[in-house]
Amino acid sequence: MDNFKLCAFADEAGADVQNQIKALKENGISFLEVRGVGGKNISELTVQQALELKNKLKDYGITIWSVGSPIGKISIKDDFAPHLDLFKHILEIAHTAETSCIRLFSFFIPAGENAEVFKDEVMERLSKLCEAAKGSGVSLCHENEKGIYGDIATRCLEIHKQIPELHAVFDPANFIQCKQNTFEAWNLLSPYVKYMHIKDSKPDGTVVPAGQGAGNIPEILKKFKAQGGEVLTLEPHLKVFSGLDKLEQGHERSVMDQDAYPTQRAAFDAAVKALRNIIE
Repeated sequence: MDNFKLCAFADEAGADVQNQIKALKENGISFLEVRGVGGKNISELTVQQALELKNKLKDYGITIWSVGSPIGKISIKDDFAPHLDLFKHILEIAHTAETSCIRLFSFFIPAGENAEVFKDEVMERLSKLCEAAKGSGVSLCHENEKGIYGDIATRCLEIHKQIPELHAVFDPANFIQCKQNTFEAWNLLSPYVKYMHIKDSKPDGTVVPAGQGAGNIPEILKKFKAQGGEVLTLEPHLKVFSGLDKLEQGHERSVMDQDAYPTQRAAFDAAVKALRNIIE
């Protein structure tokens, strides 16, 4: 299963951009899914700062594959107008960075409430995001995530059938943490998957290196490869790192072994090694 293009959330190796570059280069990874930059979320950068980042990465032979945006990580009951404005700014950043994709989500559903009640509002918001991106050359990619409308495969499928221009990012660990079998999810969503997030989990939600959990990652990667899939983004989550509390909402937390790795970089390297053991 060689010839995959490896990408990573390098902010899991370190907050500083230079440390991210070092981790990518030393692990032989040429693509970045940019999310945290110097302790800031990518959405907080100015367009000029995004240009400077792109040029710096280019000097090291690194390309920004995707913008790991926070779009859609608000409650479905929150005001959408300022969020749409933020998305338009992120779209400018993506254009400046010459990136292929923007990762987004389908809005948190209030705890204890029926997600289907909010289906029309979710679809309307996602459609507005797609309309704003129309003609930009940037693909919008929905990631399955705990607590959002598209947390399980059947609701993800509803999204992609109703909004076919919206691609899928397939995250095995997130499905496991929603008690969703990953083979079932893949069989439903494979036609829509543009790329994958490589994160594995045990059935109890504990995040582990790829191939050590219940994500069926080796088998799903074979299926992804067979349909022409290329890009894999490592999102290890093997150790709590700076900014994780901002990436997951409230009580929704990944269960992690705090003592598994002594440093962010060690956890990042372990995640790369586990993936390479599968694909090489």
